[in-house]
Amino acid sequence: MFLRIIISFIIFSFFIPPVFCAAIQGNVRQDELLDKKSVVVDSETEAPIKGADIFLPNYNLRTKTDSMGRFRLNADIKDKAILQIQKEGYRPFSITIDKSVNDNPLRLGIQRTNSSDIFLDGGIYHLGDDVYSSNSANCLQFRVKPIGPYYSKIIEIPKPDESKQAVIVFGSVIGLDTKLAKELGQNAIVSVYSSPAEIIFNGQKIGELNMNGDNQQIVIPNMLLRPKNELTVRTGRNLFQHKYIDYDDIEFANLRVEFKDKVFANK
Repeated sequence: MFLRIIISFIIFSFFIPPVFCAAIQGNVRQDELLDKKSVVVDSETEAPIKGADIFLPNYNLRTKTDSMGRFRLNADIKDKAILQIQKEGYRPFSITIDKSVNDNPLRLGIQRTNSSDIFLDGGIYHLGDDVYSSNSANCLQFRVKPIGPYYSKIIEIPKPDESKQAVIVFGSVIGLDTKLAKELGQNAIVSVYSSPAEIIFNGQKIGELNMNGDNQQIVIPNMLLRPKNELTVRTGRNLFQHKYIDYDDIEFANLRVEFKDKVFANK
């Protein structure tokens, strides 16, 4: 009797219906798809963040993270683009992505809001004249209507204590065709470049944007702070065009002011 049981088990093992194999392969494929999803987590606790709003404005794409903080961008990304994340209780976040994101998913950590944070603007702005070379940095992604050569905003900033420093943070910047951007390979322009974008605070230049990237910081000298302040971002000009003014077309997103320890803010 025992021998019959063994023989029956062996025969059954050799004749497992093909459907079992298909089910296993299907599970493998599903896991692979899940692995292709990007994820948003709390930068401090590493916990996944459910229901975060994901925006890809250049492609008119909006989605949300699932219960595990995961999301996928169903877009044919050809060039660099600004990805924005918003979630109540967290700082607005933006990052510059490219077509590699579909094969190399992102793990994005976002920070909880600080009571001293000042959110100036969560939108995307296009500075320039809407005239640019096809070799210009990230020009394929320009979708926002240009507002002209400069952006200006009146902002209220409380004066920090002596150990703190007010810092303007640009969440993301694309489109700069400066000499440094050209040297870094951020555009394909052969022989010309533009002056940097200038950051003007209460009538005084306090910094420049020379390259494309995320979370670029400009220190605000505390002595310039007033109850109400005027911030201006002025795009650069083509330094090799003298017949007329040729403004550099750029886009930036997620402007905010943070207060940092002076030792870190000035590094």
